[in-house]
Order: sequence, then C-alpha cells, then structure tokens
Amino acid sequence: MAIDAAPQTPQIQYKPLHPTFVAEASGVDLTKPTPELVSEIKKGLAQYGVLVFRKTGLDDDSHVALSRLFGELDDVTPYNKLGRLNRLKYDELFDVSNVDGDGNIIQPKSQRGILGRGNTIFHVDSSFNPRRAGYSLLLAHQLPPKGLGGETEFADSRTAYADLPQETKDKIADWALMHSQHHSRRVANPGEPLLEEERFLPESHPFGVHKLNMYIANHAYAVQGKDLEEGQKEIRALLDHATQPKYVTAVHWYDEGDLVVWDNTCVMHRACPGAFEGQYKRDMRRTTVHDSSSHAWGLNKVGDTWRSGLP
Repeated sequence: MAIDAAPQTPQIQYKPLHPTFVAEASGVDLTKPTPELVSEIKKGLAQYGVLVFRKTGLDDDSHVALSRLFGELDDVTPYNKLGRLNRLKYDELFDVSNVDGDGNIIQPKSQRGILGRGNTIFHVDSSFNPRRAGYSLLLAHQLPPKGLGGETEFADSRTAYADLPQETKDKIADWALMHSQHHSRRVANPGEPLLEEERFLPESHPFGVHKLNMYIANHAYAVQGKDLEEGQKEIRALLDHATQPKYVTAVHWYDEGDLVVWDNTCVMHRACPGAFEGQYKRDMRRTTVHDSSSHAWGLNKVGDTWRSGLP
C-alpha cells in the first residue's frame, strides 16, 4: 500500500529590518494557508516580533481564513451594538481606516477622527479589554500617495524590558496596569473638549487589568494600588524608555495587499499621521487573534464579554 508523503514544511525567508526585531518575510503563498504555514509564521514571530509580507494577494475572505488558523478571533460585534456601521463583510475585520461607512474620508476634526487619533501613539491592541490580544494581522487595501505619511511604527518592548536595570525589573515585577482606550485618546488629544464628556472619561468604564513585564501601552491609565499621579509618572517613564529611537522602526506600506503581522505581547505600534489625513484614503483592515497564553485574561474575570469603546 502506498504511503502518503509527509507534508513539507513551508520555507520562509527572512530579511531583518532592524538589529533586534522586525523582518520582511517571503517565499510563501498566504492565499493558500495551512496549519503548517501558520506554525512557521509563529516561529518567525517568536524571533522577530513583527513580520512584513509584500503583495500577498489577500482579500477580505482570504485574510480572515488565514487569521482563523492563528487562533480564536476577536470581532467588532460589541461595537456594532453601540451603533457603529460596519462597512466590511466580516465582523472579524476591524476597520482601522480613515473611511466611514459611506466610503467618505473621515475628517481629522470629526468625532471619529478625534477618537482615531489614539491610534497614532504607541499602544497594543485590546489591552483595555478583559482578554488581551495576541497576534494582529493588518492588511492594506488602499494607500495614500507615497511621501504623505501613514507608515506604521513599531517599538521593541521585549528588548526594552531586557535592557532595564535589574532594580527596575524587581520594582515592577508585581505591578498590574489598568488599561483604558479612553485614556489613550485623551493623551493623543490634549485639551480636546469632546473627551471631557462623561462617556469618554476613563473612570466611566471598566478597565482591562494586566500584569506589566513591559506589556505596556499608552492605554495604561494607572498602576493598580498606587496613587494615580504617582502611577502615571511611573508609566510615562517606562513608555519613554521603551520608545527610544533605538527600539523603534517604521514599516512602510508600498502596495495594496501588503500585510504586517505582529505579536502584541512583545511589541507596541502606532499609525503615523501625515499630510494624507482628510484628503486621501488609507484603507486598512485588521484581524485580531485573542491571546491564548496563561496571561491572556490578566487580573480580569475569565469569560467576561464586555468591550471598551464607543462608536
């Protein structure tokens, strides 16, 4: 009887883009995903934290199909229930574009433009929810003209943590941070009157509470158990350390179909603003894979279904 050939391991080639993290990945077809391919991508992510795939040929269908092989996906259903119109085919796609439900370019001074400004400062996805994000897969559908901004910057929080003095590591070892999407929006929009409304105050909503170990972001509002002002000063110092130029690099989007995959537990990211805002479309769609590690739920109630955010 003939013996079936063993499945071949996909061979991914890597081109490092920074001394400590981020690489361009090539040599595989993401439109035909297999568990073996995703396993290899995860190995690459364990090494580089961020992988860039060029001209993938992915569309909404194949983007979601690929993402489902990484694990359980988060979805936008709770946000839809709050009134936001979802223009996309799948609820597993997060619309992180500057395009509204009618296809119009979102203006920077509109409510959605103000709220979206929080994406332009360093953060991790979903730390403000009870279950944090693991992997994110961001696909370019339409890009602004080159030279007008819109890159995505990443910060290597894993190396930044390794470089901390042992004294600092010991001090923060047991800290838990209280994360709020509304806090990061305020950080990104200092003095914005809209965000003084009660519905946008951090204290008006539940917090995602997660242990630190440099799982940090501008969503981090407070250190649990510490005075608010003192905790925010400590958080700011850690963020300043982790976003030094030596830990940061920009990924440039060249073509529609470019895909960037990253591990939120070891890198931060931000969307770079630019002259394209209010004038040209930047249509970006993200899938978010729930963290499946023992740290996924932090100090939150396992199984909680609430989500942070307003339309």
